[in-house]
Amino acid sequence: MGAEAGRGRSRVERRRTARARLDRKVTPFAFILPFFVLFGLFGAFPLLYTSWVSLHHWDLLAGPDGGPGFANYAALFGDPRFYNALFNTVSIFVVAAVPQFSAALAIAALLNRTLRAATWWRAGILLPNLVSVVAVGLVFAQLYSPGYGIVNEVLEWFGIPPIPWQAHRWSSHFAVASMVMWRWTGYNALIYLAAMQAVPQDLYEAAAIDGASRWRTFWSVTVPGIRPTIIFTAVAGTVNGLQLFAEPQLFDNTGTSGSGGNDRQFQTLTMYLYEKGFGKFDAGYAAALSWVMFVVCLLFAFVNYRLVRRFVSAP
Repeated sequence: MGAEAGRGRSRVERRRTARARLDRKVTPFAFILPFFVLFGLFGAFPLLYTSWVSLHHWDLLAGPDGGPGFANYAALFGDPRFYNALFNTVSIFVVAAVPQFSAALAIAALLNRTLRAATWWRAGILLPNLVSVVAVGLVFAQLYSPGYGIVNEVLEWFGIPPIPWQAHRWSSHFAVASMVMWRWTGYNALIYLAAMQAVPQDLYEAAAIDGASRWRTFWSVTVPGIRPTIIFTAVAGTVNGLQLFAEPQLFDNTGTSGSGGNDRQFQTLTMYLYEKGFGKFDAGYAAALSWVMFVVCLLFAFVNYRLVRRFVSAP
């Protein structure tokens, strides 16, 4: 009886050990399985399906009409409106990105100092990012209105004639870029501030002992110390900037969805995609454009990564 009881206990223990081993192997995968399921449904499948659609003449309402091929890509690379939208997108991105990241870095440096009511200042610079982009677009469209906009009123005080901001390429690019700067500068400043506060104080003390000025300390200690954060914001800002849609769409007062002005002077790639896909129902062309945009974002993100990494490297 004792031997049989011992064998029974050993079998139970072996089963428990086997279940415990199985649990240790299976449970981690069970926890992460929902992510992969959702990514497959809403991430991987749409990507693959879009690539398939881009190889067909595909009407958004009627469905596919024509076999697989690269006709959409050939038409895209021969389309002058595509290059116009690409130029506008890059132009607005450059006009917005350089002042935006420079101002964010300067604001973060100021907030990193000892200030009275520092929490209120830090919360205040984040407010523009919390405002709805629709509200931002509508307000700035009124500010830059050629007839009764506040911006033109201020310019008239200095003897500058009113500027039709929406009618010309460079003025419209500046106006749209100002929306982006106003909305995202404070957000990036807080990211830089969090990174600055993680820089070891020993480095600042060593710089003070060496007699480094505040300006020299900033460029030799602070900027190299937050280099990964600057690179992250540059890459993320590049991807977001090249997908700009809401600000120029709301700035457009022509009434034509996705046109970007009467002469398409501030039409971005995403606006052109929207016009082709949902205005003219050419889903195949829009899908091809989306994949070209994906490649463009990758190329610009890589170039910005290399440039920013070299610029903020420690001397």
